[in-house]
Amino acid sequence: MSDFVLNTSLLDEREQRDILSAVQGLSGIMAAETSQVLRKLSAMFNKNAVNWLETDFSDWNYSDRGTFDNFKAAILERRIAEFDYYGASGEKTRRRVEPVRLLFKSRAWYVMAFCLTRQDERLFKLLRVRNLALADAHFAERDLPPAAPDPELARPERPDIFLKLKIAPEMTYRIHDEFGGDAIEKQGDGSFIVSMTYSESEWVYGFILSFGEHIEVLEPEHLRKIIGEKAQRIAGKYR
Repeated sequence: MSDFVLNTSLLDEREQRDILSAVQGLSGIMAAETSQVLRKLSAMFNKNAVNWLETDFSDWNYSDRGTFDNFKAAILERRIAEFDYYGASGEKTRRRVEPVRLLFKSRAWYVMAFCLTRQDERLFKLLRVRNLALADAHFAERDLPPAAPDPELARPERPDIFLKLKIAPEMTYRIHDEFGGDAIEKQGDGSFIVSMTYSESEWVYGFILSFGEHIEVLEPEHLRKIIGEKAQRIAGKYR
């Protein structure tokens, strides 16, 4: 962040405190930039910033901030970015894009960009980006929508299905992490019946299988068959 001039005499105690708190709230995604600003503001206001918030958007297995930082630089400097991208099907394509904004949703970072390869607006999951490089070429601002679309809209449309799942009490901690209260019905034996609607996909299959032996698909019947067959193939690898 660049240096700035602030007339502190125009701010009361509460306004000063709110400014310090707001700047500290940015530290989760701009740690290096905000630390210096916080020190300057604390000195100007003659008070210490209260460490009221800590944010960490990184995945447990994702420690490389280079992709995030490079996309941030590309957005701020309006530089074209090039990278290999692995789609949901596993296919690798080389992309050349004009990055517009970074989006955090559903535990993952995405970059919204105008894809010069596809000549259309696209949403890319950062975890699927490889060999990212920023070109020397710059781009002009485009008239894109003010809000990034839902990441699900970037996937091919799939039919919605109603799921009815029975989950064992051993998974109680995940029940409350993964599902809304209205979808959960506790049973007399301590298990849970979860009812919800999802777009059918390999992600849904993997999500169900992640509960291991502690889950049973009650509905729909075709999904019971799919999960059963996948579970048998998994078991077959360990015989």
